[in-house]
Amino acid sequence: MSSATRSASAAPLGAPLIVDFNYTRSLGPVLGGFMTALRDRRILGIRGSDGRVHAPPIEYDPVTAEPLTELVEVAAVGEVVSWSWMPEPLEGQPLPHPFAWALIRLDGADTSLLHAVDVPAGQIHTGMRVRARWVAEPIGSIRDIACFEPADLEPANLEPAGPDAGSPTAPPAEPVTMLTAPIHLEYLHTASHEESRFLRGLMEGRLLGQRCPVCRKVYVPARSSCPVDGVATVEQVELPDRGTITTFCIVNVPFLGQRITPPYVAAYVLLDGADIAFLHLILECSVQDVRMGMRVQAVWRPREQWGPTLENIDHFRPSGEPDAAYESYSQHL
Repeated sequence: MSSATRSASAAPLGAPLIVDFNYTRSLGPVLGGFMTALRDRRILGIRGSDGRVHAPPIEYDPVTAEPLTELVEVAAVGEVVSWSWMPEPLEGQPLPHPFAWALIRLDGADTSLLHAVDVPAGQIHTGMRVRARWVAEPIGSIRDIACFEPADLEPANLEPAGPDAGSPTAPPAEPVTMLTAPIHLEYLHTASHEESRFLRGLMEGRLLGQRCPVCRKVYVPARSSCPVDGVATVEQVELPDRGTITTFCIVNVPFLGQRITPPYVAAYVLLDGADIAFLHLILECSVQDVRMGMRVQAVWRPREQWGPTLENIDHFRPSGEPDAAYESYSQHL
């Protein structure tokens, strides 16, 4: 493609993308014991085969690769081994004001724990003695340690973890077995020139693919290069908005952010003239009627709702044509 074609008006498109969800996992005996101890404002490490105490604990021995089981309590005070200054904290970080990230070797441990140190600028240094600052209501999370602070400061006056905390008659709390961690990713995605042309085509109600000059395969959504031959896809191809279902899945399980009530079908649609299928919704028919080889056509949203997105196609529906022969899509499953 000439440099003239790639003018300012055809500059690659970009958009912010946000991925936001809660990640839940089971902990097992080692990490579960570590989190349970944190809820009690205690810190545990684990002893390895060479006698070293790893804090935070690890599940497998770095020397022998055998499972480790001997949990050992270490102190909530320790020494800064190395550090890095955070002048402008990001959203979700431990402290809203400037602080230091530090590797801290707790007393009784032989390895270091990464955490935040709340200290004025210019006062953090290697070898500094620090201690854990606990949150008022620990729940069994690494964030039960709000941060570390210089060990010579007056300790914060924390409230007990609950109305019965510290009471000799309080029943023992259940061990922590699960962890839910909020995941938040925010970044800017920039499309390639070929992807940008595909997205601009969608704003005009067109489906534009790219053809490989060697194997002649047509890719839609457009790709910059052919994954088979490794060469640039230089030829633009306009495709119809009809195609064939190659494979599909009936979605029966509800999930966070779901916009359609289950059951419904997500299927790979191979547009006529294309050599790769893409995933989209199949609606306007019973899920029991969807099948491989079914002919479908796109249902576009109202034109005033169009943007540079494949969501301009709201869904696909049966076209009423006879099913495609298996041989016509068997190489695209």
